[in-house]
Amino acid sequence: MRIQHLVHVVGIVLLAFSAALLLATGVAWGYGEGDALAFLVTTLATATVGGLAVRTTRLQESLSIREGYAVVSLTWLVVGVVGGIPYLLSGVITDPVAAVFESVSGFTTTGATVFPEIEGLPRGVLFWRSLTQWLGGMGIILLGIAILPFLGVGGMHLFRAEVPGPTPERLTPRIAQTAKLLWYVYASLTVVLVLLLLMGGMSGFDAVNHALTTLPTGGFSPRNESVAAFDSAFVQYTIILFMYLAGVNFVLHFRAMSGHLGAYGRSAEWRFFTAALGGAALVVFLAIRFTPEYATQGMEVAFRDALFQVVSLATTTGFATKDYGLWPLGAQLILVGLMFMGGMAGSTGGGIKAMRIYVLLRQGIAELQRSIHPRAVVVTRLGRQPLEDPVLLNILGFVILFLAIFAVGVVGLAFLGHDLPTSIGASVATLANIGPGIGNVGAVDHYGWMDPVSHLLLIFLMLVGRLEIFTVLLLFHPGLWRR
Repeated sequence: MRIQHLVHVVGIVLLAFSAALLLATGVAWGYGEGDALAFLVTTLATATVGGLAVRTTRLQESLSIREGYAVVSLTWLVVGVVGGIPYLLSGVITDPVAAVFESVSGFTTTGATVFPEIEGLPRGVLFWRSLTQWLGGMGIILLGIAILPFLGVGGMHLFRAEVPGPTPERLTPRIAQTAKLLWYVYASLTVVLVLLLLMGGMSGFDAVNHALTTLPTGGFSPRNESVAAFDSAFVQYTIILFMYLAGVNFVLHFRAMSGHLGAYGRSAEWRFFTAALGGAALVVFLAIRFTPEYATQGMEVAFRDALFQVVSLATTTGFATKDYGLWPLGAQLILVGLMFMGGMAGSTGGGIKAMRIYVLLRQGIAELQRSIHPRAVVVTRLGRQPLEDPVLLNILGFVILFLAIFAVGVVGLAFLGHDLPTSIGASVATLANIGPGIGNVGAVDHYGWMDPVSHLLLIFLMLVGRLEIFTVLLLFHPGLWRR
């Protein structure tokens, strides 16, 4: 492991990151609400540190696989810490751990917040919260590969460590070109959503912020009531559509935009993901339709609320139009199950990923067939593609580690004095990068009341979940750091 390589690449990313801070500085300065200086100081400090790191080190050859994993994890950690500085300097947060929690929650697109009141915050801070999610959605390292050609050195190793899902897929032979194409799709959908939300009657500030947090499936909103603040069927259905699109593999979007609309239907994972969301929405709708609340509001409102929460939690966005903690227990259990599943591989969603759930179900069916026909050759397939044993073992290992880390989170929070529903809800909400959970961290609650140790544990869960577990856990493996 060559430490100077790690320092050099992290320095490059910090230089690029200072440009994002400069943009937030401009927004804060334009609104003149007293937080511009905090962003300006952070921008200058970040650019200085990044510049020194680049000038005092040198990247002489390609990054190794081990260095790629280390760079990704360390970059996310450093950026998470730096991103919390404006919250401290502006005075909106006084606890350093809480500031890092808010920052990491943004960059990992978790959407868990420590703020009990959102609308009273300076608009520069609100824009920064949204921008952190937009940058984190497609990935800081992936952004670096797209816009900084010299990060193309060792780019495949960074790409594999960054892109969520078991099978990172190239669109072109060059990784940098693949990253640019994915960012093109991501940015294009963001612009379209801004225009549609403006058509729906949102202000420019609200439209930009909600678009910046919908496409990364982040869920930060500049409104206390989240999307429920906009009593508009058009706005809510539009956000439902784009949350769903963000939960779909962006490679499929690129192929569809290139004229191959049949790419969706040919994807077994897409068919499974879409059917799971449709079935879950129907069950939740039937569970809430005849409750006293919806008996007077009508069928369309019940359907819209059911569909919104199903898509929001399945894609790990975390927006809310209703407090689903008041819904029947059966509906809540469906939503919790969707939290674990998450979006498709190659999407901005978190969770275990629909592809892994689908493959495990297919493998379970294959084992049943082998039990009935011991001599039969039964092959587990993803669509028409047969899956080899190493892929199946990788998926099984990931799911086991995911559930084990979830259990550790639940036990850890319980030992810190939290009740069981809150421990379960906070663990799955942060590990799956959702934000709202159940218990005292439900759809209308926040994380600001928690102690610093709980925040640190949840920060770890957010990073582990966003970087697909293996990337972070490798930091603790002695073999990663051997020369």
